[in-house]
Amino acid sequence: MKKLMLLAAALCLSPVVRADEGMWTVDNLPLQRLQERYQFTPAPEWLDKVRLASVRFNDGGSGAFVSPGGLVITNHHVALGQLQKMSSEKKDYVKDGFFARRPSEEQPCPDLELNVLVSTQDVTARVLAAIDAKASDAAQNSQRKAEISRIEKESFEKTKLRSDVVELYNGGQYQLYRYQKYTDVRLVMAAEVQAAFYGGDYDNFVFPRHDLDMAFFRVYEDGRPVKSPAYLKWSKDGAKDGELVFVSGHPGRTDRLLTVRQLEFKRDYELPERLKKFALRRIALKEYAARGPEQARRARNKLFGLENSVKANTGELAGLQDAGQLAAKKAEEEALRAAVAAKPELAFASASWDRLAAAQDKVIARFKDLQYRGAADSKLTGIAERIVRYVAELEKPNDKRYEEFRDSNLDSLRFQLFSPAPVYQDLEERMLALDLKESLDQLGAEHPYVKAALGGKDPQTRARELVSGTGLADPELRKKLAAGGRKAVAASQDPLIAWARELDPLYRELRKWREDEIESVETLEGNRLAKARFAVLGTSTYPDATFTLRLSYGKVAGYEEGTTRVPCKTTFHGLYDRAAAFDNQPPFDLSPLEAARKGDVDLAAPLNFVTTNDIIGGNSGSPVFNRDGEYVGLIFDGNIPSLVGRFAYSDERNRAVAVHSAGILEGLRKIYRMYSLADELSAP
Repeated sequence: MKKLMLLAAALCLSPVVRADEGMWTVDNLPLQRLQERYQFTPAPEWLDKVRLASVRFNDGGSGAFVSPGGLVITNHHVALGQLQKMSSEKKDYVKDGFFARRPSEEQPCPDLELNVLVSTQDVTARVLAAIDAKASDAAQNSQRKAEISRIEKESFEKTKLRSDVVELYNGGQYQLYRYQKYTDVRLVMAAEVQAAFYGGDYDNFVFPRHDLDMAFFRVYEDGRPVKSPAYLKWSKDGAKDGELVFVSGHPGRTDRLLTVRQLEFKRDYELPERLKKFALRRIALKEYAARGPEQARRARNKLFGLENSVKANTGELAGLQDAGQLAAKKAEEEALRAAVAAKPELAFASASWDRLAAAQDKVIARFKDLQYRGAADSKLTGIAERIVRYVAELEKPNDKRYEEFRDSNLDSLRFQLFSPAPVYQDLEERMLALDLKESLDQLGAEHPYVKAALGGKDPQTRARELVSGTGLADPELRKKLAAGGRKAVAASQDPLIAWARELDPLYRELRKWREDEIESVETLEGNRLAKARFAVLGTSTYPDATFTLRLSYGKVAGYEEGTTRVPCKTTFHGLYDRAAAFDNQPPFDLSPLEAARKGDVDLAAPLNFVTTNDIIGGNSGSPVFNRDGEYVGLIFDGNIPSLVGRFAYSDERNRAVAVHSAGILEGLRKIYRMYSLADELSAP
């Protein structure tokens, strides 16, 4: 009887994919479902154009080419880090905006790398063939990583393209992604922060919205703008209610294929602890920013990212605490387990759930160790640690190195490591002291990491000593140390380098434990579950997001919120009315240029809109385009119901929020008077 019940469950198992759900790889779109729902099947040439027009901002975010002259659009908040680095006490491009009205005024970014996906290649068979199934989990993990490093090195040497082996379906598939990399990127235009982030944190992750969250860059090679490999032609009218639209971009990470036990770990440990850490940092940054206008400017980027993360992680936690959400996950998992139990050929995956649960128990046992070692809030300590590891890792064969130090990654690593972006000593000292005190409070004074990190000093004294004494703010010193290799680093008297040298063995011990005991199990068992899932469902499901190119489809659509109906779009009328309703008081005050040029603006022009497209963090800056491949909008946010999108999706209330293409043109022409830029976008 039990066997019959299991067989019935297995027969009922089907891909649980909602109508507009999915962050699909470009080579595996659900074409039949798309045709049935929207009567559209994209041609191969259409997909190639989308791929080559889509841009990854390597420090987090997406964008698109929108003219044949190398012009790229993204969000202001994706550009924020570069704007901050390019600003100074005398000139604040975040607050005031940036407007290059002629090519000679376009300013180089200090350390911005853009990637365009040129090709993909399935290397699953090669990676799996290099793994000895009889070896220990740790040995298999090392074999997997070594083969990946060889594939990447061979590809890079052959093509000179950035080459990344991407793990999909939790290890069920490996794809080699080759990217054209651009590092001569120049700022063209950025809105004022008040226009880009209108309403501040109150309006963040909600709709209706009234934001011009936009920035433009231009890609150069050999001192001249590149001829874009492909670009999306601008739509002056934009998308209409109910219209089919697509979003291409680079969603950062989803966890929709995790087991229930892994999700429970995130709910009970990871997310609550992360929110506690965020709360401490928010207090520290606000206290620092309150010291004066310059301190507020220096802290702004960190504080913006932190506020955004607090809201996003709070939404994720609420989603995992929703009994119905987790019940649906349990039902899916039980159906898959029943299918595995019913088929002898899937017995290889029968113990995977239990082994993954045991790995979570190991993480819990060392949870504080994993959470409270390190000083990630300090840029200077990160530089010191990378230099110490860089010179050590480069002495190893390529396939034995940490992933970030493989030959295929070195150009990008050095580009960031030697960045001329400013470092602020007082902010560094404040954040390092916070990290050190947190480690002391959580791990105790006798913990080996705490003893080494503090060196017998209190956190504030130690932070001041390290930051004031280091010369690592100078990129030339970083280059000299890196070029000098292990000998130069070993001889360095720089206090932060000496600090990083002492802590390095402790870092390596913990990383080795994490890779051998946790990562190896999660990879091996994830691969087994992926094989079982493929056997039952085929490839009719999409892989979790991995900050690689994905395509989602949906439609422009409002939604129901409580007892009311939310419209699919807002207009400039709404912006000016909202400001008036709040008596133009922060954060609902107009930007100076919005206020000054209200009389020029067509108030009926659409400003923001929402769609059912499935997105997540990393999609910021993604293009929204129609079936004709025309650019109709700029993704910049999701609504509150979408915050659980890391784990689940619902097309009833999940909405992606975008700036309307017509609203962007209206803002460029009427508010910012960037006529040449608007003409470039509108060119036939």
